[in-house]
Amino acid sequence: METQLVLEKWPGVISTIEIGAKKEEGGSRNSTVKIGGESTLPLLFKEGALPNKPKIAFEIWDTPAQDWQEGLLLAYGQEINNPFDWADKCVNEFNAELLYVKMQGAHPDFGNRAPDESAKFISKLLSRIKIPLIITGCGDNTQDNLILPAVSEAAKGQRCLIGSALQDNYKTLVASVLADGHSIIAESPIDINIAKQLNILISDMGLNLERIVIDPTIGALGYGLEYAYSIMERARLAALSGDKTLACPFICFVGQEAWRTKEAKVSLEQGIMWEAITASSLIQAGADLLIMRHPKAITKVINFIETLYQE
Repeated sequence: METQLVLEKWPGVISTIEIGAKKEEGGSRNSTVKIGGESTLPLLFKEGALPNKPKIAFEIWDTPAQDWQEGLLLAYGQEINNPFDWADKCVNEFNAELLYVKMQGAHPDFGNRAPDESAKFISKLLSRIKIPLIITGCGDNTQDNLILPAVSEAAKGQRCLIGSALQDNYKTLVASVLADGHSIIAESPIDINIAKQLNILISDMGLNLERIVIDPTIGALGYGLEYAYSIMERARLAALSGDKTLACPFICFVGQEAWRTKEAKVSLEQGIMWEAITASSLIQAGADLLIMRHPKAITKVINFIETLYQE
C-alpha cells in the first residue's frame, strides 16, 4: 500500500518586499532584490510556495572598521580603510548582490558625523555602486533621529531598506521612509509581542505592513541562537495562520553577532564556520535576509542555499 505524504496548507502569506529601484522605476539601480513571499514553513517545498531564496548582504561601514578582527580586515585588504573602495571590492571581487551600510561614523564615539555629511556619503555611494542598499543608523537614538532623515532623503526613489525602528523610537524614521519611498526595518528584542506591537504602531502612521521587515534580534551559535530560532518560528507560524501583523520577512544581522563570540576569535577558520553555521541555522528558522561579514562564510552559505533549493 502506497504511503501518502500528509501536506499542511496555510491561509497566510508572507509579504514580498523588493529592495532597489531601476531607472524606469525612478531609481538608478542596475538590479533589484525580492525577499519574502512564502506560503509555507522554510524548506517545505511541497506544502506551499517559496518563491524567493534567502538573500545575503555584505556589511560595510561609512568609516573604516575599527573593532573588526584581523582576519576580517585581511579579507578586504587595504580597501577596508576607504568605504567606497570597500564597497567596490564587495561588488566587483566578491559579486555582492546587496550591500548593507552601517552609518557608524555618526556615532559620538566614532566621529560624530553630521547629518549633511552622512547624506553626502550616501549620495556618493549610490552614484558609485549600482546594487540595492540596506542602511541603518549608528545605534545612538539621538544621532539616528538626525542622520536617518537626511540619509533617507539623499536616497529618495532608490527603494532602500532603512532601519532601525524601535518601540520607543520609530516616528521620525517612519515619517522619512514614508516620504521617500523606502521600506523599514522594525527591531524588537527577541519578543514576538513587541514585534507585533511595533508593526501595528508603524502601520498606524500610514506605512503599509508590506513595507516592513522584522529584525527579531538574534544570537550567534552558542549565544541564544536556539531562543531566537524559536521566536522566529512562532512568529512565522502565527503569520502563516493568518496574523497579518507578523507576515513580514525576517532580517538577521549574523556577522556582528557571530564575530563577537570568543569562539570566533580563536582562529579565522573557526570564525568563518561560526558565522556560516549561525546563518545556515537561521535560514531554517525562516530568515529571508542575512547580513554577513566574511566573504568565505558568505560563499559557504550561498552554496548551502543553492543546495537547499535544488529541484
